[in-house]
Amino acid sequence: MYTYLHYKFCISLESYVNNKHLKSILIAISGGQDSLCLIQLIEDYQDKFKTCESLNIEYIYIDHQWRKDSQQQIQHIINFANCRQRKISVYEIQSIAKSEIEARNLRYQTIIQHALTNKYPLILTAHTATDRVETFFQQIIRGTSLDGATGLHIERRVNSNLLLVRPLLNFNRTEINWFCRRFYLPTWSDITNYEYRVQRNRLRYEFIPYLKRYFTKSIEQKISSFLEISSLDNEYIKQNSIKLYLDSMHSVSVAINYERITTQHICLQTRVLQVFFYHNFNKTLTYYFVYTLLLKLQTINPNKSNLTWQNFNFQMHKSWLYIY
Repeated sequence: MYTYLHYKFCISLESYVNNKHLKSILIAISGGQDSLCLIQLIEDYQDKFKTCESLNIEYIYIDHQWRKDSQQQIQHIINFANCRQRKISVYEIQSIAKSEIEARNLRYQTIIQHALTNKYPLILTAHTATDRVETFFQQIIRGTSLDGATGLHIERRVNSNLLLVRPLLNFNRTEINWFCRRFYLPTWSDITNYEYRVQRNRLRYEFIPYLKRYFTKSIEQKISSFLEISSLDNEYIKQNSIKLYLDSMHSVSVAINYERITTQHICLQTRVLQVFFYHNFNKTLTYYFVYTLLLKLQTINPNKSNLTWQNFNFQMHKSWLYIY
């Protein structure tokens, strides 16, 4: 029996999976309801569309060893994959992550490296609309830019040969919970999801329910719509920033045409300098850092002057800003 969630999933995945050149998919999972929902949907998708029968599907699970029952959960996931006659790879992270951000970075590094090593062109993850809203609030609390607030996209190009896709990003947790109950999926209850010392759990079980009760029940849909619009705006700014950077960069030296970028809006100026530092020094600079730098650069003599700041040496010569 196919449900309306199957059709939503088909729409999300169709343009990626129906590619004739696609031979294999790597699916990142956990034992939770989101991952089991994704497994059921992809298996049903392959059963329905016979053209996808030749697809090689592998599951990958990352164990951070945070819980005492992690070994039992691994065995549970392996059994579930074996029932579907699928290959599964399990990685145990030996160093205990000190924060959720560090754990996420380790998880993505491991999954992407596995995909590159085994030449998978497509990675699927089970992130949902609820995850997107929770991530948005976390980024706002930490202090973020438009890039950070809209960071969870339905697709992310890792490199020219690898694409990461989140086909459940239009599914909310209520829909997924219904789906798992409807198909009797054996979800694993993770006790760490109920520890309120974890910020995401407090957002999930206290803050967002509070907003739903006292402000609007459709808070998730409204924030998701806002993020979709903001993501388009952010992509437009990013593309124009890269274009301006390419037009302003020096053909030989590590320098940029300062006179050209200062004629643009301050938003583009900061973005161009961020691209410049990342491209030449592999450094990701905050908006505050770059904005402060722009204020300092205004005090430099445009003909010829030097400035040393934050371990960087800046030299202005005519319209060019040299950095070393």
